[in-house]
Amino acid sequence: MDYAIEMKDEPESGKLADFDKDIICHTVSGKPIKPKTLGQKKYIDSIRDNLIVFANGPAGTGKTFLAMAMAITAFQNKEVERIIMTRPAIEAGEKLGFLPGDLQSKVDPYLRPLYDALYQIMGAENFRKNMENGLIEVAPLAYMRGRTLDNAYIILDEAQNTTPEQMKMFLTRFGFGSHAIITGDATQKDLAPNTRSGLDVAMKVLKNVDGISFINLTAKDVVRHPLVQKIVKAYEDYEKHGRFEHRYPNRRKV
Repeated sequence: MDYAIEMKDEPESGKLADFDKDIICHTVSGKPIKPKTLGQKKYIDSIRDNLIVFANGPAGTGKTFLAMAMAITAFQNKEVERIIMTRPAIEAGEKLGFLPGDLQSKVDPYLRPLYDALYQIMGAENFRKNMENGLIEVAPLAYMRGRTLDNAYIILDEAQNTTPEQMKMFLTRFGFGSHAIITGDATQKDLAPNTRSGLDVAMKVLKNVDGISFINLTAKDVVRHPLVQKIVKAYEDYEKHGRFEHRYPNRRKV
């Protein structure tokens, strides 16, 4: 309701009523999953119309969750044979050190957000069964090298933390009968200083390639607690102000 009131003067406000008609799937508890903002609606439509989609936007805009819902729906409808989810194993400013356990145990902390979405949509038991059968794979990005991914729904999460070389490696894994969704937030990079982001480079290099779509979500598309939207907007304003002051340090404030 708050979103509808906020968007009432927007040119596309008349499309708000269409959201209830576009149910992607249901969670294991029966809750419908559907786009809740105009930006999310464009995102879903773009996924349906293109083989590769890049989604860039702040936290809480549903980038990963909606991508997961589309992948699971395609898998359950037998449009693809498997789901592959990956993300670069980079800490968000923290050092996890030498984690105990086997290799899977060491990388699981990086992949936990993907597991959480899978459990909510598919259910833990159904997820484990499909994973044991090799139909669902959740793995670090490094595991993708040297493979060709046919008949799969592939999701690359946290793409802002890839290098250009890693992004190129991932995109060239794309095979026949597959779809790929690349999600990230260009404002939240955890790469080493002076390291270019593979997401930034891809958005420039591939912008005119047919079959590839780029969607930019904004603070208006945040569907978490309303306070998250305010936090995202505050940081956006702060960063814009900071860049302005850096470029024009001697300009007088009005």
